[in-house]
Amino acid sequence: MAYVSEATRFLGDLLERHPELKELRSRNRATWWERPQDLDEQRRREASRVPLGSYAYFPRPRKPDAAA
Repeated sequence: MAYVSEATRFLGDLLERHPELKELRSRNRATWWERPQDLDEQRRREASRVPLGSYAYFPRPRKPDAAA
């Protein structure tokens, strides 16, 4: 017999006691994940992406302006 974690057992028991959750889960998944994709919009987003520097958390300091 394979190991079954406590979390997996809890979720299995919950779904046994509340079978309506399976339908609700499927409906909610369709709301957020199973949407038609717009390929033109995806291409525009890719084209407008700005490349990150080598270390994004601390950007390099800006050079002082020569006019200042």
